[in-house]
Amino acid sequence: MRAQLNLHSNSIGGEGARAIGDALHVNSVLTSLDLGVNEIGDEGAKAIGAALHVNSVLTSLDLRWNKLGDGDAALREIAKDRPSLTLKL
Repeated sequence: MRAQLNLHSNSIGGEGARAIGDALHVNSVLTSLDLGVNEIGDEGAKAIGAALHVNSVLTSLDLRWNKLGDGDAALREIAKDRPSLTLKL
């Protein structure tokens, strides 16, 4: 089963991104997640990145237009080790 979640332009911010990161740690269904234009910031990006270390189900992640700061580089490093993940930054 393939599940997609589109939260594009929902102003979830860093706190919301950290909650999504927590959820991704235990996710076994969601394969595609669009979090573009959500003001996620550096800490939110890092929280999602940490979840990607344990989540092997997610195959598409869109984080464009979020001002990710240092989180951008961390996500790119994680994506190098996950060829099945399409990452849009």
